[in-house]
Amino acid sequence: MSLKPSKIPFAALLLIAPFFLWGTAMVAMKGTTPHTTPLFMAGVRILPAGILILLAALWMGRPQPKGWLAWLWIGLFGLVDGTLFQGFLAEGLDRTGAGLGSVMIDSQPLAVALMARFLFGEQVGLWGWIGLVFGVAGISLLGISQDWLQQLWQGQVTIDSFSLADALTQLAQNGQWLMLLAALSMAVGTVMVRYVSRYADPVVATGWHMLIGGIPLFLGSSLWESQQWQLLNWSDGLALAYSTVFGSAIAYGLFFYFASSGNLTSFSSLTFLTPVFALLFGNLFLAEVLDSLQWLGVFLTLISIYLINQREQLTQRLQQWQVKLSEKSRPSVEVALVQEPVETGQTRIQKSFHQD
Repeated sequence: MSLKPSKIPFAALLLIAPFFLWGTAMVAMKGTTPHTTPLFMAGVRILPAGILILLAALWMGRPQPKGWLAWLWIGLFGLVDGTLFQGFLAEGLDRTGAGLGSVMIDSQPLAVALMARFLFGEQVGLWGWIGLVFGVAGISLLGISQDWLQQLWQGQVTIDSFSLADALTQLAQNGQWLMLLAALSMAVGTVMVRYVSRYADPVVATGWHMLIGGIPLFLGSSLWESQQWQLLNWSDGLALAYSTVFGSAIAYGLFFYFASSGNLTSFSSLTFLTPVFALLFGNLFLAEVLDSLQWLGVFLTLISIYLINQREQLTQRLQQWQVKLSEKSRPSVEVALVQEPVETGQTRIQKSFHQD
């Protein structure tokens, strides 16, 4: 992506700002989980942010949605990418770490690549399939406990002792399966954006979908949760405000600005920075520590995210490398073809001379 520094000061920092804000917002949200409830926290994060984005869109003069198809797609977008994604995210974050949860969330390019392949005929390619394999392996290491894998390696787990219900219960306790559902919801929402953009301005649709998606979260919180804000202190309030203003409104605003003004594929490849920031700040501020298998899973998942997002660039580089390699080897072949008749001619002359 080419950005002129004269037009945008600190362009390089602004490019990575959305991913930094998303990663640190995960840490901020995790810090408030002991003093609030998941659905309430999810609603606070997106509904006020949606209002801020709509106000900014109004100031920029962007058109409002028109027609029932536009509002239908925005409503579905809000239900999937707003209510389900943020709800699963908050519930999963309550049961797992910020860094680990961010890695699970940002594995959604795997699902996006598969859905785009079947819905829009987009090619996954060699590097994409390799990335999918790495992603499945990485997520498996993140979702399965180290003790269970050690027992399996030592032969202590048999078919009789293995229970699918026990495995699902284990995932429910540590929250990884909720993070995977959040990632799947985000992936479906990402694919839906293509349809939403046909009927509404993408920035305005983003604001409305956050506002609409936040309403069911607050309704669910009022029905099924209690003590939503009574235990919050001033630091929790600052953390929630940071997640709302910086982690949602500003991060989404910068993301859509750069995505609409440059190379989307190159820009989206920076997605892998989000879990890196979450892991770093989760360790610094929340003392979150991963075991060795989880670190391996993080490494494989980050590689898969990079391969999926950069599959087209990697294919082009491989093709360019093959062309350069063939150009380097071509002159030696031509010389050999030229030299062979000369040597054959000399041999014939020598044979004719000896025969005479």
